[in-house]
Amino acid sequence: MNALIQSLTYLRIIAGPIIFMLITFFDFYGIALILFLIAGLSDYLDGFLARKYNLVSVIGSVLDPIADKILITFVIIGLALTMESSFVAFVGALILAREFWVGALRDLNARSGNTSATDVTFLAKIKTAIQLCALAGFLLGLYTGNVMVLFLSNFMLVLALIITIQTGLSYTIASLIKKI
Repeated sequence: MNALIQSLTYLRIIAGPIIFMLITFFDFYGIALILFLIAGLSDYLDGFLARKYNLVSVIGSVLDPIADKILITFVIIGLALTMESSFVAFVGALILAREFWVGALRDLNARSGNTSATDVTFLAKIKTAIQLCALAGFLLGLYTGNVMVLFLSNFMLVLALIITIQTGLSYTIASLIKKI
C-alpha cells in the first residue's frame, strides 16, 4: 500500500511536464485535461490512503506538497504560454511566489522546531482544490473552444489567488510571530 501511495505522489511530479508538453507543443487539451484530472485526484487519494492506513511518512509529507507545486507550476506556465495571457501569467506568478514562500517558511520552521506553524490547514486544502478546478477549467475551455468556460476560469483563478494570499499570510504570521 505504501508503494501505491508514493506512486500517486510521483504521478503528479511526472504529470506536470507531460501536461506542459501536451498543451504547448501539441495542443492536445483533452488528453492534458484527463491527465490533469487524474493527477488532481491522486493528490486527494494519496493523502486519504496514507491517513486511512496510518502510512503517513516523512518522505511523503515532504514530497506531497512539492509534487503539487511541480504540477501547478508546469500547468500555469503552459497555460500562460498557450493562451498568450498576461493575466494568467501574472496571477499564476503570484500564486507560485506564495508557494515558494510557504516552502521557505516550512524549511525555516523545520530548522527552528516550529513545524506546527505551517501545518496544512483546511483553507489551504480548499485553496488547492480551487486552483485545480480553475486550471482544469482552462484546459476544458481550450479543449471545447468555449470562451465562457475560459472566462469563468479567470474568476476561479482570482478566487484561488485570494485564498492563496490569505493562507500565505496566515502561515507567515504563525511562523514569524515567535521570532519577534
